[in-house]
Amino acid sequence: MTSLARKGGIAASIMLVALGIGAMVIGVVGRDTVRSDLAREQIVGTPDSAIAGQKVDTGDEAKEFAATIRKHTLEATGGETYSQMGRFLDESGKPTGNESAAAKDPKTGEAVENPARNIWISSTAFQSALNTAYFAESVATFVIAMGAALLLVGIGFLVLTVRLLKPEADTARAVPTGATAVTA
Repeated sequence: MTSLARKGGIAASIMLVALGIGAMVIGVVGRDTVRSDLAREQIVGTPDSAIAGQKVDTGDEAKEFAATIRKHTLEATGGETYSQMGRFLDESGKPTGNESAAAKDPKTGEAVENPARNIWISSTAFQSALNTAYFAESVATFVIAMGAALLLVGIGFLVLTVRLLKPEADTARAVPTGATAVTA
């Protein structure tokens, strides 16, 4: 039984070490992909951002820039979010949610839509992409940490398996020193 347990322990250890190494490689590749994709976009922090003048090429910088985009969007819309704005503009150019009170486009006869709402659509898309980059880099970093943990657990398990489940020596028992064998 000890031989089977030893072989099973060694196999489990090898699997844990392999999974740990694989997870760390995947995490590093994932983090590098996020960073290279962000750098490719050549986004530079605006002067009023926490990353002024810096190229956005890490997940943390992407998160910071997403916050700056939100701030700019709120400034452009008078502090209103998409759901707070009227869908249309009335004759005086003020937002309204009432389509019948909306001004009519002279070319199409349709109600004039509130262009500020389109700012939110673009802003939300940009913020989501940047926040997704932050999340993806965070997950990749977590995968690297978990891979390192698996690697260490695998090594520790291997050490325990090899040390505690030593192969049985000779099946014959030796007579302890100083003892005499009793014959019948």
